[in-house]
Amino acid sequence: MEGIMMRHGDKYSVGVRRPDKEIEIKIEDYKSIFGTSPILKKPLIRGAVSFVDSLVIGTKCLMYSAEIAGDEEDEEETKKNAALTEEELNKKKARDDRLFKLLLGVTVAFSICLSVGLFMFLPYTLASLIRKAGASEVAVTILEAFVKLALFFTYMVLISRMKDIQRTFMYHGAEHKCINCVENGLPLTVENVMKSSRKHRRCGTSFLLLTMLVSIFLHFIFVLVPVFWLRLLGRLLMVPVVAGVSYELIQWAGRSDTALACAFSKPGLAMQKLTTREPTPDMAEVAIKAVEAVFDWRTYLKEEFGYDEEAAPKKEAAQ
Repeated sequence: MEGIMMRHGDKYSVGVRRPDKEIEIKIEDYKSIFGTSPILKKPLIRGAVSFVDSLVIGTKCLMYSAEIAGDEEDEEETKKNAALTEEELNKKKARDDRLFKLLLGVTVAFSICLSVGLFMFLPYTLASLIRKAGASEVAVTILEAFVKLALFFTYMVLISRMKDIQRTFMYHGAEHKCINCVENGLPLTVENVMKSSRKHRRCGTSFLLLTMLVSIFLHFIFVLVPVFWLRLLGRLLMVPVVAGVSYELIQWAGRSDTALACAFSKPGLAMQKLTTREPTPDMAEVAIKAVEAVFDWRTYLKEEFGYDEEAAPKKEAAQ
């Protein structure tokens, strides 16, 4: 809410525009909830791990940004805190931290259950109704694919019409513009960011769409399973596999410039018309601050593009 989350290496930052118009920056170490075992970085496994980690960190950043964006602590609360001793303040902070972790866990668990129920169990259950008309399991699986895609696109269209979400999507556009700006060898300024594209091939929107498509193909594995509940269970157990395959595919498409990779990325890029909006310059400022908190873009441009910051103004003046 009113901000950007950027991750680079083992750190991530959150930049939020406060009600007083100042930019609040928070930097945290990126730590997987599954630990640091080397096996977690293996192909397919790393995709499932990244999916869960992204959900946890994304929810954490969302809750933090909502708190900062609406941080207008009333005078009564300020007086209460001022009257507390240091020990009492520490206890209050520890209690608030425990409550935050509990709320975070409940939110993530609810999100996963809602996603699985809405985009996996519900489509299959609805599609299974045609079995009463004598349809085969292949026909049910094909109809399930259309129901799943229809639910997904309807969901995306509906949330994109919400006012608060539209502002979130504007910040999403600012995030993409910052990344594209640097990856195209341009200094990270508001002017350059605003001129950059708001679409990016490694976007989470593309990952979500790809996950839907991969699940559709993989679920044909269960066509020959004779029991309804076993087919549902199989779909549930397939979730980590779907996430792993989707992650590897989107990483490949993001790194490759081949015609196949570009064609493969087009559906996800088209979906980003819904999930990104053109940001305002002040949103670009927030995104730039979030990037600079965890990434030295000047060194990157110098190493990759031969950028010379001292010579840049002279070049611009000569033009």
